[in-house]
Amino acid sequence: MATVDKNGERVVPRGAVEIRRYAINRLTLTHFRSYPSLRIEADGRPIVLTGANGAGKTNILEAISLLVPGRGLRRAKLSEMANNQGPGDWGIAAKITTPNGPVDLGTGFIADSSGKREKRLVRVDGENVSSQSALSAYMGAHWITPQMDRLFADGVSARRRFLDRLVFAWDPAHAGRVQSFEQSMRERLKILKDHNQPDLGWLKTLEEGMAERAMAVAAARRELISRLAPSAADGLGPFPGALLSLHGEIDDWLDNGPALEAEDRYRTKLAADRGHDKVAGRTHSGPHRTDLVVRHAVKGQAAALCSTGEQKALLIAIVLANATLRGREEGGIPVLLLDEVTAHLDEHRRDALFNHLIGLGAQVWLTGTDDSLFGTLKDQAQIFEICNGGLKPNAN
Repeated sequence: MATVDKNGERVVPRGAVEIRRYAINRLTLTHFRSYPSLRIEADGRPIVLTGANGAGKTNILEAISLLVPGRGLRRAKLSEMANNQGPGDWGIAAKITTPNGPVDLGTGFIADSSGKREKRLVRVDGENVSSQSALSAYMGAHWITPQMDRLFADGVSARRRFLDRLVFAWDPAHAGRVQSFEQSMRERLKILKDHNQPDLGWLKTLEEGMAERAMAVAAARRELISRLAPSAADGLGPFPGALLSLHGEIDDWLDNGPALEAEDRYRTKLAADRGHDKVAGRTHSGPHRTDLVVRHAVKGQAAALCSTGEQKALLIAIVLANATLRGREEGGIPVLLLDEVTAHLDEHRRDALFNHLIGLGAQVWLTGTDDSLFGTLKDQAQIFEICNGGLKPNAN
């Protein structure tokens, strides 16, 4: 187990195996959210950002979340991320340590004067790349935000997005398969809705493609859960084990028969459901209806019925188990972005979390309104107070 010395250097006991990680050495923001300009130099220790509500703590974590493919931890429009005093453009640049060596990453937005087009730009080592999916080869990150505190109590779609982001970190092609399935699903519904006598040949072609992609999406989710479930079930000290499973019609079919049979059943069901789907204006079955089911390993209770503190602990246990698994299987622990993570955690769980993060070896960015909540990290973290659009280092 590694520790961090007063200079921010990781210290690995003799005989222990050093697990490599992703880490940000320098982060530069330009015209992003509340920051006209900001630079943070990280020295290897955990980074704690404190300040009043609205000071801009989450904006920094959001910037880091945009260094991996996707819409970031807020899922905001690109134009909404620009500083309101700037030109409408924004940029994020970072010097990254990866398991395969250092890399410079950049992403940003150039406002379109017509307001009709939003395009995100991505650069790797100073060169433009055609797609943000390229970022997955150079950066790994996972996050927990206050909005996720109700992940187990709210609707299925949020849990499915959470699951798909975990899958996408392992398998970048997963996002494309999900998007392709959803696009075909929308096109099928449009044909059913707009045509009294739809082109049956085209409908069959769409449904065949949907069935093929549905199995690929479901298989990727199942493959991750099969690897993650044992680690998540173990728990982490005062953090309860989380029992993970998938619930959905296609998932049940795959549990009870071969994939080709499940694909045939889904193709047949799509054809049989055309009238029903047309009237309702939605597709009644498919991977877009799968749910991630989580239960408290000790109590056997559904996560949705657990206390707020227990739900937060279960969420943390899943994210940390996934980070540990990635470090063990891929040799690169992702950056962890923990926004107001201490909320709903008692002192015992809070201290256990911080100690585990140090031992895990991930670069972790934490936010909170009160620096006293991070006392356990005081001598092992960089602590900054955010005020007036800038950072003020706290004495450690």
